[in-house]
Amino acid sequence: MTTFREQVLEYLKRIRKYLPDEVVNNCYHLPKAVLAVLWYRYPAGDLTVIGVTGTDGKTTTTNIIFHILNQAGFNTAMVSTVKAVIGGREYDTGLHVTNPDAWQLQKLLRRARDTGAQYLVLEVTSHGLMQYRNLGTNISTAIITNISHEHLDYHKTMHHYVLAKAKILNGVKYSILNRDDRNFRTLVNKSNGRVYTFSLKKDADLNLKKFPFKTKLYGQYNKSNCLAAIAAVKTLGIEDEIIRKGIASFPGVSGRMEEVKNKRGVRLFIDFAHKPNALKNVLETARNISKKGRVIVIFGSAGLRDVTKRPVMGEIAGKLADVSVVTGEDPRTESVNKIINQIARGVSRAGAWEFTPRNFRFVIKKNKNSHFFIKIPERDKAINFAINKLSRKNDVLLFCGKGHEKSMCFGITEYPWNEKEEILKAVAKKC
Repeated sequence: MTTFREQVLEYLKRIRKYLPDEVVNNCYHLPKAVLAVLWYRYPAGDLTVIGVTGTDGKTTTTNIIFHILNQAGFNTAMVSTVKAVIGGREYDTGLHVTNPDAWQLQKLLRRARDTGAQYLVLEVTSHGLMQYRNLGTNISTAIITNISHEHLDYHKTMHHYVLAKAKILNGVKYSILNRDDRNFRTLVNKSNGRVYTFSLKKDADLNLKKFPFKTKLYGQYNKSNCLAAIAAVKTLGIEDEIIRKGIASFPGVSGRMEEVKNKRGVRLFIDFAHKPNALKNVLETARNISKKGRVIVIFGSAGLRDVTKRPVMGEIAGKLADVSVVTGEDPRTESVNKIINQIARGVSRAGAWEFTPRNFRFVIKKNKNSHFFIKIPERDKAINFAINKLSRKNDVLLFCGKGHEKSMCFGITEYPWNEKEEILKAVAKKC
């Protein structure tokens, strides 16, 4: 039986379906943002703000810039997916939130200004840009790390998604763009101020030959994130030696290719990858790490979000992982089994066999060099099964989709969840 609150929320959702996003943004989000800027007395007017957006790499790039500026001795604040850091104190930015709403963001900016911050590094989303959440932030240096398939439930087409991301470039002094991104030309045409480019593969203002560096981070995609961060701090006049030291000492971000140490003889990594390109990047990185063993990926897809990416992510896993464990990940009011089956269609399309107790021996005997998958809706059981039943010495296990998050949403309720704790519980059990 549904509660009164659930009935009210369902009624509001039905009404919302009939209102165009443009009407909601202009009649609700815009006035709210203006009021927030006025209420908190336009705090960004006295801050130098670096804004970071992109489909992948936003959080890591934001944190690298923050780390380098702190290493350089500047009083720097940060607002990112994982947390906000202001005046040396950490603040929770909310559940499943990247770009806080205008009211919360202006409050954080005022706190940063009152603590004497000179710089603020701000992670920005396409939703935030469309909904005026960043109004009055005065972004002077804007970075777009990359743009790939995501949020088509909201933006409808990739073209509209790219245009939404490009809004961060309006009125900035520096536009920092990725020459390796397929949308580079479109973004150049939308850019403002001095365009500063970076690339792993092409000639650009900044690449690995022009600015060699060392990093603790795994994967080529993280080298691209480093280059984006380097480009940003160079526009602020930070010396190269300080930048290189900052990159080399950066420890990484919670839930981003974060390794969970163990004595099982396997490598365990937690990553937030919940989009096709991010999943592809971490799986390719895992293949490079795994020299003798297999790659096992445990992942799902969130409910009430972009449905079209589910089979795409499944196909990526089916091609790049030896074993895929498809499980729950914030199903919300959708059926977790329905979501898993949509992902599984993509895994099957890649040629992977479905594992069941009945066909296990057949799969192993006939398909030693091909991939297989199993569906386990309960995430804790999926983690335990992967570690204690599937894994062998030298395997690399990737736990994707939850990362740093501290809750899992079922229905409209957030339940406590800690990916790392669940992994450690499974590791502690006897094989």
